[in-house]
Amino acid sequence: MLKKRIIPCLDIKNGTTVKGVNFEGLVNAGNPIELAKRYEEEGADELVFLDITATLEERKTFVGLVKDIAKELSIPFTVGGGISSVEDVRRLLEAGADKISINSSAVKNPDLIAELAKEFGNQCIVVAIDTRFVNGFDRVFVKGGREITDLKTLNWTRKAEDLGAGEILLTSMDGDGTKNGFDLRITKIISENLNIPVIASGGAGNINDFEDVFNKTLSTGALAASVFHFGEIKITDLKNELKSKKIAIR
Repeated sequence: MLKKRIIPCLDIKNGTTVKGVNFEGLVNAGNPIELAKRYEEEGADELVFLDITATLEERKTFVGLVKDIAKELSIPFTVGGGISSVEDVRRLLEAGADKISINSSAVKNPDLIAELAKEFGNQCIVVAIDTRFVNGFDRVFVKGGREITDLKTLNWTRKAEDLGAGEILLTSMDGDGTKNGFDLRITKIISENLNIPVIASGGAGNINDFEDVFNKTLSTGALAASVFHFGEIKITDLKNELKSKKIAIR
């Protein structure tokens, strides 16, 4: 059984870490380099960097910032935002990323998943999926959660796996930033229907939420932002508590 991972997320806009609720009302959450250093010291298992407006602004991820953050890390580092080609991925891996995350570009061109997996290996390719429950269905959103698609979330995750994704980063837009707990319903559905790791994202508010998502779904990672950024939960305390509850944590 894969040990569970605690993963802080740096949502980046204009070079600064930001956080909102339901993908809206973004506020400054601190210097990304300083936060990355802190999470490394506190024992985070991985770090995710998402340039959340790169696709919307039709530009590439801030490579310089990726490079500066990577220098501070020894843990796996996933980078996403504005990635749409083999060359984009190569540039980010050379800058220090260990894995890359694609979202809107994968929906627009699903064959990109297979192309990148063939070039760099499945373990390097994370498909990020922003999902929301709309009119009785779980639907996939793109462009930073601003645009709904015709895709049903479960169908899209299965296709992503078939095409070569090594991991799914599943963000519940309904839960994002609310601190009401992870969306156990959709996380359970997706994690039980795939053979690749699923990272739960959106809604973490306290330590019990992490315990719930690991005990009640098959997710192998739990990602959070604001509770870590603003010091509401220390990763050291979280991991100690989870270990005391007999949850196999890294």
